[in-house]
Amino acid sequence: MLGFGFTGCTVGPDYQSPEITAAPRRTPLETVDVPSRTVEGKIDSAWWKSFRDSKLSSLVERLVAQNLDLKTAAERVIQSVAQRQVAASQGLPQIEGQSLTTYNRQSPNGPLSLLTPAPGAPLEYALFRDGLTSSWQLDLFGRVRRAVEAADANTLAAVENRHGVALAAVAELAQSYIQLRGTQNRLGIAKRNLRLAEENVELVNTRFGNGVATTLDVAQARAQQATIAATLPPMRIQEAELINAIGLLLGDAPRALEAELHRSQILPRVPRKVPVGLPGTLIRRRPDVREAEARLHEATAQTGVAVASFYPDVTLNGAASVESLRLTNLFSPTSAAFSVGPSISLPIFAGGQLRGVLELRESRQREAAIFFQKTVLLAWKEVDDALTAYREAQHRRADVSRSVTENQAALQAARQRYSEGAIDFLNVITTQAQLLQSEIDLADSDTRIATDLVNLYRALGGGWEVADVAFGADSAPRQTIGTR
Repeated sequence: MLGFGFTGCTVGPDYQSPEITAAPRRTPLETVDVPSRTVEGKIDSAWWKSFRDSKLSSLVERLVAQNLDLKTAAERVIQSVAQRQVAASQGLPQIEGQSLTTYNRQSPNGPLSLLTPAPGAPLEYALFRDGLTSSWQLDLFGRVRRAVEAADANTLAAVENRHGVALAAVAELAQSYIQLRGTQNRLGIAKRNLRLAEENVELVNTRFGNGVATTLDVAQARAQQATIAATLPPMRIQEAELINAIGLLLGDAPRALEAELHRSQILPRVPRKVPVGLPGTLIRRRPDVREAEARLHEATAQTGVAVASFYPDVTLNGAASVESLRLTNLFSPTSAAFSVGPSISLPIFAGGQLRGVLELRESRQREAAIFFQKTVLLAWKEVDDALTAYREAQHRRADVSRSVTENQAALQAARQRYSEGAIDFLNVITTQAQLLQSEIDLADSDTRIATDLVNLYRALGGGWEVADVAFGADSAPRQTIGTR
């Protein structure tokens, strides 16, 4: 009975981890005839290394140390841990030291006039008091324990939020880097076609000088050269914007990475096989789902706090001090004073406040459960959409690649026939324009496949582990969400 008196019981609803219904199983993607295949297997936590691009890996390492959003999320974890400490302190004994020295003068016309003071008693005196006061709220019905449980869940949610920030930052960095290399690839294609257009101008001018070509041919050749040249400035603008976007993710000033990233490199290649996890563990590894579940846990515990508010609060109080009118005998045995005893607070009437708080917490608990369901459905949708996009992007790339091959052959034949005088220059211009567009489409397809793979990894919840590497796994609470 003594143990029950100090530990009591914990009222309110106990949290149970919600079940997640598995999504309908798709046709195994490993049977699809594509260059890069998705297979069941453990998701690589450092998936960006599968692109085998040393510059990308270096940028990610700098990101986890410099990204400002990630630093902000880490501070929120520290704040939530501090809030948990504050909540837990409510269930521990509180001891306070006091030292009091006052100089007083009693008014003879005040309440003292109703009494008969001793002859010669002074109206002015000094009072010295030193002592300790203590109180200990006995958490008989679990109000403090529920508050600590809610704080633990809030800390876990903050950690998962940091994981989500890390996942989003790494994915955004990888996509910006891939788009940058894709833009630089398009710039290279446009420059090659510009040189080809310049050769066409020279060819037409030569034929015009020989009296074979017409002024129309010359004008068309120069117009084609100018048209291709006009495509370069927008690409350079996009290149600069992407470099600045990467710099912002790394917490650098604009143009800080220009010298490092301006030089064009090969577009990162996707791996032949992409592990996408196991169906049973696919969703629960996503930080947003884990954060939503932690928020549901917190809301459930807060409901328990509201329920416990209907029950009595019992506090053990104690005080010990020495008190004297003279400093010389302040610490003598006769100056000792003490008090000890419990206090009980029982809510009787609060104007509906307690009932209103309970209804508010219950509604928030239901809202958190609805949000968790929506988060899970959104996660399934994003995974399914990303898998489809990744597969179809590879199918499109195969068609575009064939188009480039045919247009290259067509342009070669058109230039040969024009030099022989068999066709007019308009056919050469049309064929080269088709080749330029198909080459750009191929570059865009390669970029799209790589960025779709990044989006797939993000949907699968891969890569957030860099947050624990950057800030230390010890910053995470030693708690896992319970399961049934």
